[in-house]
Amino acid sequence: MPKQDAGSEMREDILEGRNPVLEALKAGRQIDKLLVAKGERHGSITAILSLAREKRILISEVERGKLDAMSQTGAHQGVIAYTAAARYVTVDEILRRAAERNEAPFVIVCDSLSDAHNLGSVLRCAECFGAHGVIIPKHRSVGLSAVTAKAAAGAVEYMPVAKVTNLSRSIEDLKKAGLWIFGSDAGAETCLADADLKGPVALVIGSEGEGMSRLVKEKCDFLVSIPLSGKITSLNASVAAGILMYEAAKQRARTK
Repeated sequence: MPKQDAGSEMREDILEGRNPVLEALKAGRQIDKLLVAKGERHGSITAILSLAREKRILISEVERGKLDAMSQTGAHQGVIAYTAAARYVTVDEILRRAAERNEAPFVIVCDSLSDAHNLGSVLRCAECFGAHGVIIPKHRSVGLSAVTAKAAAGAVEYMPVAKVTNLSRSIEDLKKAGLWIFGSDAGAETCLADADLKGPVALVIGSEGEGMSRLVKEKCDFLVSIPLSGKITSLNASVAAGILMYEAAKQRARTK
């Protein structure tokens, strides 16, 4: 993967890779222009080109080297799309989504994830396990970049993401809306399996290096830990998030 300059931000107006671009087209996301490597006419590229022509999207054939130079993921697979700026939703929109489905809200809160691959994996898990939305902070966090979209394998088109200025205040708003806040913490005495995740809940995932910030941790109603039996005493942030979401989805499925 190409290195980013220190302090630089990944662009949020391009999508890379066959699956992210194909899902964006299927979902009706606005795409202004499609760049395809010359000679690419096999596999899912055929479906991408067909949909793009159907939607009257400008298609340009370019040398693969141009795509290599533009790529933020290092794995564009011969296709890059210029998109409308990523649309973030509000927390209220996420809660309305749950109400429209007549379901208890199930929200994922990411406390300053710094790795776009981790955020993408969280979004993918959230979509697969039935979460209604993901909340990320505006500062000290990755956003919906091309790398995030690639790691999410198309989930960015279906999983609403809210970017908030003050994460602690947003957690308070979730509490006022009736949600119970569960934070993942390796030192917590309560085991994940013993937590009641069937009702309106928000699961808080800490950052890769430091976990939850002090303020966010204090806002949690409950802290839960994932039991580990190996010599390694911690999990990757997105792996931990997936385990938490699976447990919540399993419990919630029993109430339907």
